[in-house]
This record gives sequence, C-alpha cells and structure tokens, in this order.
Amino acid sequence: MMREEERILRGMLFNPGDPELKEIKMKAHHLSQRYSQSFEEQTEERELILQQLLGELGEGGFMQGPIFFHYGVHTRIGHHFFANYNLTIQDDAQVTIGDYTSFGPNVTIVTPVHPLIASERRQMVNQQCELKALCYAKPVTIGNDVWLSANVTVCGGVTIGDGCVIGAGSVVTRDIPPNTLAAGVPCRVIRSITEADSMRHYPDILADCQVPE
Repeated sequence: MMREEERILRGMLFNPGDPELKEIKMKAHHLSQRYSQSFEEQTEERELILQQLLGELGEGGFMQGPIFFHYGVHTRIGHHFFANYNLTIQDDAQVTIGDYTSFGPNVTIVTPVHPLIASERRQMVNQQCELKALCYAKPVTIGNDVWLSANVTVCGGVTIGDGCVIGAGSVVTRDIPPNTLAAGVPCRVIRSITEADSMRHYPDILADCQVPE
C-alpha cells in the first residue's frame, strides 16, 4: 500500500489526517513555534531549529520570524535567503526556493488544493474504501534572485523564474517567466526587467552609493 506522503508527492488525493502525516506536521508546528519564540540574537539556536525543520537550507540565510511551516521537510531553500515577518509555507507538496531570494512581510505559499464540489470536500472514498476528507497538492518552485514583496500569496503549481519581482499584495496563480515584473490579483506580467531599471539611472536615490561593476 502506498504511503500517504508518497501520494502527496505524486500529486494524488491523500488523507491529511493520516497518523504518519500528522506526526510530521506536529513536529514542524512545534519547531516553527520554537523559532518564532526565539530572539534574533539566538543565532545558533535558530540555526539548529531550521536544520531540524527544513528539508534543505543553504548558507547565509535569515528569517525574521514569526514563521510557520506545515511540513517543513518538504521545503528546500537555497543560499542567502531572506524572509521578513510572518512567513507562512504550507508545504504539503514540495516547495523549492533558490539562492539570493528575498520575501517581504506576510508572504504565504500554499500548495494544497481542495475539491470544488462541496460534498467532495466533506468526504470521498479512499484507496481502502473508507470515507475520508481528502485533498491533493501541487509543488511550488521559486528561482534565484527573486523578490516577493509584502503580502504576496503563491498558489500551488506555480513556478516563478529567476530574477523576478512580484508586486505587493499579488496572488500568483500561474507561472511567471524569468526577469519580469509582475503584480495583481491574479498576478500578471507587467513588463521585463532591463538595464533601464538599474539604480544608475536614479542618481537622487543612489546618492553617494555605487552600483558594483
């Protein structure tokens, strides 16, 4: 018999109330709570918590906290990741985040999907001929050098390409191609990001700083 976690990762209907899944989630919830109750200067303790919580974590990252991960082990994060306040990742399916990617406050990633028909949301017949509340999940992939602004929600099944900027308050329901500025509900590509966007062209803002060569 296929394990429920394997069903999740294959994109099949699964039972979120399965005891094995509940054990994984409970561990993630407790570790998320411990991290959220820690102080910024407790860097070693925070690092240890994240190593226990996440499937993979690169070097040089920082999460402001509070944080919430649903499974934790289904999330893989690259190097130099930054997350501001109130990061929520409901990682039933796999969530992959690249290097040098930054999140503003209140970013949410949600991978689970529930049936649209109300009666099917209540109960369906599982592979063991039992009536259970079932759902399924779709993975999320976020590339390198991506910036998600405040209050962005990324839905299951979405890939956001390298170098993208997603405007504040957006709800991302479809793939976003690399090196584009996108925003809205639902999120849509506004334009490409080009050299014309360089801070070199904003001397008043650049002031006495420099763009590296």
